[in-house]
Amino acid sequence: MNTNLFAAFFALAAGAAISIQSSLSGLIGRTLGVLESSFVIHLSGLALAGALMLGLRGGNLGAWRTVPLYAYGAGFLGVGIIAAISYTVPRLGLATTLTLTIVAQLLLGAFLDHVGWLGAAPRPLDVPRLLGMAVLLAGTWLVVR
Repeated sequence: MNTNLFAAFFALAAGAAISIQSSLSGLIGRTLGVLESSFVIHLSGLALAGALMLGLRGGNLGAWRTVPLYAYGAGFLGVGIIAAISYTVPRLGLATTLTLTIVAQLLLGAFLDHVGWLGAAPRPLDVPRLLGMAVLLAGTWLVVR
Protein backbone atom coordinates (compact mmCIF):
# COMPACT_ATOMS: atom_id res chain seq x y z
CA MET A 1 0.00 0.00 0.00
CA ASN A 2 1.23 3.50 -0.81
CA THR A 3 2.74 5.11 2.31
CA ASN A 4 0.94 8.43 1.77
CA LEU A 5 -2.37 6.68 1.18
CA PHE A 6 -1.94 4.71 4.39
CA ALA A 7 -1.03 7.90 6.27
CA ALA A 8 -4.11 9.68 4.89
CA PHE A 9 -6.33 6.77 5.94
CA PHE A 10 -4.72 6.80 9.40
CA ALA A 11 -5.37 10.56 9.71
CA LEU A 12 -9.02 10.08 8.72
CA ALA A 13 -9.38 7.29 11.27
CA ALA A 14 -7.89 9.57 13.93
CA GLY A 15 -10.38 12.28 12.99
CA ALA A 16 -13.26 9.84 13.37
CA ALA A 17 -11.86 8.71 16.72
CA ILE A 18 -11.64 12.35 17.86
CA SER A 19 -15.33 12.81 17.07
CA ILE A 20 -16.29 9.75 19.09
CA GLN A 21 -13.91 10.62 21.92
CA SER A 22 -15.26 14.17 22.05
CA SER A 23 -18.83 12.98 22.30
CA LEU A 24 -17.92 10.50 25.06
CA SER A 25 -15.85 13.15 26.83
CA GLY A 26 -18.82 15.51 26.81
CA LEU A 27 -20.98 12.77 28.33
CA ILE A 28 -18.44 12.10 31.08
CA GLY A 29 -17.98 15.84 31.65
CA ARG A 30 -21.72 16.36 32.09
CA THR A 31 -21.86 13.54 34.61
CA LEU A 32 -18.62 13.95 36.59
CA GLY A 33 -17.37 17.46 35.84
CA VAL A 34 -14.69 18.88 33.55
CA LEU A 35 -11.52 18.15 35.55
CA GLU A 36 -12.84 14.79 36.65
CA SER A 37 -13.58 13.90 33.03
CA SER A 38 -10.04 14.75 31.99
CA PHE A 39 -8.66 12.65 34.86
CA VAL A 40 -10.79 9.59 34.08
CA ILE A 41 -10.08 9.75 30.34
CA HIS A 42 -6.33 10.07 30.84
CA LEU A 43 -6.31 7.34 33.47
CA SER A 44 -8.07 4.91 31.13
CA GLY A 45 -5.71 5.92 28.32
CA LEU A 46 -2.74 5.32 30.62
CA ALA A 47 -4.08 1.84 31.42
CA LEU A 48 -4.39 0.95 27.74
CA ALA A 49 -1.01 2.44 26.78
CA GLY A 50 0.60 0.66 29.74
CA ALA A 51 -0.88 -2.69 28.71
CA LEU A 52 0.30 -2.19 25.14
CA MET A 53 3.79 -1.21 26.31
CA LEU A 54 3.93 -4.32 28.52
CA GLY A 55 3.04 -6.39 25.49
CA LEU A 56 5.82 -4.70 23.54
CA ARG A 57 8.24 -5.15 26.46
CA GLY A 58 8.76 -1.40 26.70
CA GLY A 59 9.11 -0.77 22.99
CA ASN A 60 11.41 2.20 22.43
CA LEU A 61 10.81 3.84 25.83
CA GLY A 62 14.53 3.66 26.53
CA ALA A 63 15.04 6.60 24.18
CA TRP A 64 12.94 8.94 26.34
CA ARG A 65 16.05 10.91 27.36
CA THR A 66 16.63 12.02 23.76
CA VAL A 67 13.29 13.81 23.51
CA PRO A 68 13.50 17.60 24.04
CA LEU A 69 12.18 18.46 27.50
CA TYR A 70 9.58 20.92 26.17
CA ALA A 71 7.96 18.12 24.13
CA TYR A 72 6.69 16.53 27.34
CA GLY A 73 4.32 19.49 27.60
CA ALA A 74 2.11 17.52 25.21
CA GLY A 75 0.70 15.64 28.21
CA PHE A 76 -0.25 18.89 29.94
CA LEU A 77 -1.87 20.11 26.74
CA GLY A 78 -3.83 16.85 26.52
CA VAL A 79 -5.39 17.51 29.92
CA GLY A 80 -6.42 21.00 28.79
CA ILE A 81 -7.78 19.72 25.48
CA ILE A 82 -9.92 17.03 27.08
CA ALA A 83 -11.14 19.49 29.73
CA ALA A 84 -12.07 22.06 27.08
CA ILE A 85 -13.91 19.48 24.99
CA SER A 86 -15.70 18.08 28.06
CA TYR A 87 -16.86 21.62 28.81
CA THR A 88 -17.80 22.78 25.31
CA VAL A 89 -19.53 19.74 23.77
CA PRO A 90 -22.51 19.85 26.17
CA ARG A 91 -22.80 23.64 25.70
CA LEU A 92 -22.07 24.17 22.00
CA GLY A 93 -22.74 20.72 20.55
CA LEU A 94 -20.34 18.27 18.96
CA ALA A 95 -20.29 19.73 15.44
CA THR A 96 -19.64 23.30 16.60
CA THR A 97 -16.97 22.21 19.08
CA LEU A 98 -15.17 20.09 16.52
CA THR A 99 -15.46 22.78 13.84
CA LEU A 100 -13.86 25.37 16.09
CA THR A 101 -11.11 23.03 17.24
CA ILE A 102 -10.33 21.96 13.66
CA VAL A 103 -10.09 25.59 12.54
CA ALA A 104 -7.70 26.34 15.39
CA GLN A 105 -5.64 23.26 14.51
CA LEU A 106 -5.42 24.16 10.84
CA LEU A 107 -4.52 27.81 11.36
CA LEU A 108 -1.90 27.12 14.00
CA GLY A 109 -0.61 24.10 12.07
CA ALA A 110 -0.16 26.19 8.93
CA PHE A 111 1.70 28.84 10.94
CA LEU A 112 3.95 26.23 12.61
CA ASP A 113 4.66 24.67 9.20
CA HIS A 114 5.39 28.10 7.73
CA VAL A 115 7.97 29.01 10.37
CA GLY A 116 9.18 25.46 11.06
CA TRP A 117 8.64 25.57 14.82
CA LEU A 118 8.25 22.67 17.27
CA GLY A 119 9.75 20.12 14.92
CA ALA A 120 7.58 20.98 11.90
CA ALA A 121 9.25 20.76 8.51
CA PRO A 122 9.14 24.26 7.02
CA ARG A 123 6.40 24.55 4.42
CA PRO A 124 5.75 28.11 3.28
CA LEU A 125 2.21 29.41 3.02
CA ASP A 126 1.23 29.74 -0.62
CA VAL A 127 -1.87 31.06 -2.35
CA PRO A 128 -3.70 27.69 -2.61
CA ARG A 129 -3.20 27.02 1.12
CA LEU A 130 -4.37 30.53 2.01
CA LEU A 131 -7.44 30.08 -0.21
CA GLY A 132 -8.15 26.74 1.46
CA MET A 133 -8.00 28.38 4.87
CA ALA A 134 -10.34 31.15 3.70
CA VAL A 135 -12.85 28.52 2.51
CA LEU A 136 -12.51 26.72 5.85
CA LEU A 137 -13.18 29.95 7.74
CA ALA A 138 -16.27 30.59 5.59
CA GLY A 139 -17.46 27.05 6.29
CA THR A 140 -16.80 27.57 9.99
CA TRP A 141 -18.98 30.67 9.99
CA LEU A 142 -21.79 28.69 8.30
CA VAL A 143 -21.58 25.87 10.86
CA VAL A 144 -21.25 28.06 13.97
CA ARG A 145 -23.72 30.87 13.18
